[in-house]
Amino acid sequence: MPHTDRYAPSPTADLHLGNLRTAVAGWLLARQAGGEWLMRIEDLDRDRVRAAAGTEQRQLDDLRALGLDWDGPVVRQSERLSLCADAVESLPTYECYCTRREIAEAASAPHDGHRAYPGTCRSLTEAERERKRAERPAAIRVDSAGATFTVDDAHAGVVAGLVDDFVLVRGDGQFAYNLAVVVDDIAMGVTHITRGADLLSSAPRQAWLTAQLGATPATYAHIGLVVNRDGQRLAKRDGAVTLRDLGDPAAVLAWITDSLGLGPCSSLDEALAAMPGDGRFFDGVTWRG
Repeated sequence: MPHTDRYAPSPTADLHLGNLRTAVAGWLLARQAGGEWLMRIEDLDRDRVRAAAGTEQRQLDDLRALGLDWDGPVVRQSERLSLCADAVESLPTYECYCTRREIAEAASAPHDGHRAYPGTCRSLTEAERERKRAERPAAIRVDSAGATFTVDDAHAGVVAGLVDDFVLVRGDGQFAYNLAVVVDDIAMGVTHITRGADLLSSAPRQAWLTAQLGATPATYAHIGLVVNRDGQRLAKRDGAVTLRDLGDPAAVLAWITDSLGLGPCSSLDEALAAMPGDGRFFDGVTWRG
């Protein structure tokens, strides 16, 4: 099967070193395999996107400054909403009226960074739904029937996870990330997904949803994070961490390739030539500024 990967930033903030490192890693893996590397802008959160006007262009410019290129046109999630609507129609779902506080109080175990939804609204009667509709708008959840799913990650190995009844459509009518990312990956023919290790726990639910929508789940490679001196995920609060802050694309690329175990390369072609045969270069790294 051809290797087709994608990079999918949200245009709400400039890319920091961790984001750029993941992009370089994904590009290298795709090019090493003779495959394609696609670009998708995940712009569903329109309020945040509007508040960060100009960010999308800066992100694309920064990627180009490192020498990265992509195949085909830039795809924007907001232009493909009909695909999400079709997907929701094809899945077993139910309305949910629970608040975050109610979910936190009712759930007993953390899942994917939050409390797993316990299915509170799954068995509501129609009369109960009518009453709750008058109180607040409903979110739409998938009925996973308590499924679990296993993915094979290039770095973490076999990872099994609970698939709770996660949200497909938010109460404000916006399609949720876990739905949109899967729908777009299927539509784009994505076979491989390279992204940060902080998203590993969401892989089983997204792979499960891919299968429910009749497609083959992608092969994953979750890249270790860039962290600060305190071992916390790198963020803007850590100071000069974006390409524009640092001002030297050549130096940033050299740091990224060195952090991937390829040595301080002066170009992506040099980094590609230094790639290990098995492509395994996934550990995290500390940025010391």
